[in-house]
Amino acid sequence: MPNLVVDFDKLLTLSGTDLGATEYTEITQEQINKFADATGDDQWIHVDPERAKDGPFGAPIAHGFLTLSLIIPFWGELFDVEGVTTKVNYGLDKVRFTSPVKVGSRIRMQATIAEVTEVKGGAQIKVASTIEIEGQERPAVVAEFLARFYK
Repeated sequence: MPNLVVDFDKLLTLSGTDLGATEYTEITQEQINKFADATGDDQWIHVDPERAKDGPFGAPIAHGFLTLSLIIPFWGELFDVEGVTTKVNYGLDKVRFTSPVKVGSRIRMQATIAEVTEVKGGAQIKVASTIEIEGQERPAVVAEFLARFYK
């Protein structure tokens, strides 16, 4: 169940709302391998644990786009809108991969609704999202996530 569930009619009043943080989730080698298979990005830094031990990070790292894709399940932990017919992931702004995520790391997302605007038939929200790595100062990903909700 999401931390915050609101009715569509309240959506336009939520600019600046801090949604808090998700639970931590561990990044596994199996996830990384499946992502590599799905995308064709099988660079050794991701999928060869033995070789990656001697690489620049001392272990395999998750693909940046794998980490970014976790915005969607994290988002479901934090927020939902009722009274809509359609929910659409509309896009991303200002995405940065600021720190590698080593296999076995635990990550979570911190999010704030930065802006809510009306669009034809609904509303769009811009969410300031930070994917944090447990025990590290620098986050893994900083991005603005855009979602639309149609009545």
